[in-house]
Amino acid sequence: MLQIDNLVLNAYGRRFFDEASVTVPIGAKVGLVGRNGAGKSTLFKLLLGELIADSGEISIPRTARVTSVAQEHPATPISLIDTILAADTVRSGLYAELETAEPEHIGEIYARLMEIEADRAPARAGEILSGLGFSIADLERPMADFSGGWRMRVALAAALFAEPDLMLLDEPTNYLDLEGALWLEARLKKYPHTALIISHDRELLNNSVDHILHLHDRRLELYTGGYDDFEKRRAENQRLLAAARVKQEAERAHLQSFVDRFKAKASKAAQAQSRVKRLAKLPPIAASSSERVAPFILPSPPRPLASPLIQLEKASVGYGDTPVLSDLDLRLDVDDRIGLLGVNGAGKSTFAKMLAGALAVRDGHMQRDGRIQVGWFHQHQIEALDPVDTPLDIMRRQRPDDSESARRSRLAQFGLGFAKQETTVADLSGGERARLLLNLVAMAAPHLLILDEPTNHLDIDSRRALLDALNDYEGAVILITHDRSLMELVADRLWLAADGGIRPFDGDMDDYARLVLDRARAGNRAPSQAGGKMSRKQARRMAMA
Repeated sequence: MLQIDNLVLNAYGRRFFDEASVTVPIGAKVGLVGRNGAGKSTLFKLLLGELIADSGEISIPRTARVTSVAQEHPATPISLIDTILAADTVRSGLYAELETAEPEHIGEIYARLMEIEADRAPARAGEILSGLGFSIADLERPMADFSGGWRMRVALAAALFAEPDLMLLDEPTNYLDLEGALWLEARLKKYPHTALIISHDRELLNNSVDHILHLHDRRLELYTGGYDDFEKRRAENQRLLAAARVKQEAERAHLQSFVDRFKAKASKAAQAQSRVKRLAKLPPIAASSSERVAPFILPSPPRPLASPLIQLEKASVGYGDTPVLSDLDLRLDVDDRIGLLGVNGAGKSTFAKMLAGALAVRDGHMQRDGRIQVGWFHQHQIEALDPVDTPLDIMRRQRPDDSESARRSRLAQFGLGFAKQETTVADLSGGERARLLLNLVAMAAPHLLILDEPTNHLDIDSRRALLDALNDYEGAVILITHDRSLMELVADRLWLAADGGIRPFDGDMDDYARLVLDRARAGNRAPSQAGGKMSRKQARRMAMA
């Protein structure tokens, strides 16, 4: 399906690929991994023809349909269901032909429609939209009604519906909730064609792909299996490489010692010269360049408070006259690690705002220790950063009494070296902005950390560094994330936001995954968002469109 031979690309002032080669088999589901900035999205641009390589060749069959997911679908007046159905250009083209076809050709067109199972398309579109969190009531809504995050889901739904021969997905779970990510894992696993997926989601890479394509040191290397298999094989390769390098260095030292001892001795001159030639021919074995990942700095509170930190009794919270969550009876203790589950729109972020003190309780009672310090990270903070600010500017405002050297030292601990400290936010990568903000919200050693989707933009190694820091942190944690691996390894209790409330969930993440997938298969992913029964118009559309 995809053949890359000796690819070389210089762009944006640096080299991204240096004689990189790989062959991707037909039907493979491939996870493309590598450090942030390594060139994964740049490779997608090459595959789509948006960039031209300096040398080398990229071969994709001429007849292959290649589709990538746009950042978000345009805000048009076209309905959601019609937008998805239009993504299958073959089906849409055949229906357009029917409008003007000569009578003798109509039978051929209908035969082709039957061949591609065009009658199943509306039901298939509905299944995909349901899996990604859209309700029956959403189907007739115009695209302009949806926010950017939901239009991103539409773009993903359109790509899955069109089923191209080569589908390119760049971080598809970033705009999904955990439920959507779980559904996507199952969907990608049974995708009928070739897919290349940039992802830092360890569970998706273990459960949905059968190959890992590693972009490292400007080269591409393909491994079979999921991410855990890739890590084991790469670690073994690095161990063998290190052993071979030690052996070669010993041989090199032995040969050099002989040359140094006997090069001036006439009787040994020929032997010394042969060893010089042998030294010159020893192939270099490159040292493995495992780049260091800066840790996250999450200091524990110096003076722990008594439990409970927060207790809710029949509390409700919302906006204006509309409650979002009601009858909350929950207790948060000083060492709790709570994973907060629930579909987007169920009230998770509203709950986080209330705990952070940004939203007042409407009814009921909230007991809260007056000395509590809260560190609250949410993904919209990244978007709200002033693009002309620099990390040093932000740190000067945060730590006005610190010396300049202390501020720079702290930023370096965050993983932002000297050059990055005076780079504008607009020129920082998403991962660098997330790293900066995560460290900033924890800088005051809070008693409670609320993390709302902290892993967006973080690569796998940075996610592991965050996991290590959270496991060392001794305060309470509320975690909202679509990263199932992080949820499983941090949270020791689960709460579920659903039906206008939040209650403890009796089970683990495997139980919750089964619940989500069973609900999706039943065609009713989110009862609280179902929007009532299907109208006659919708029923006709789903049956006949």
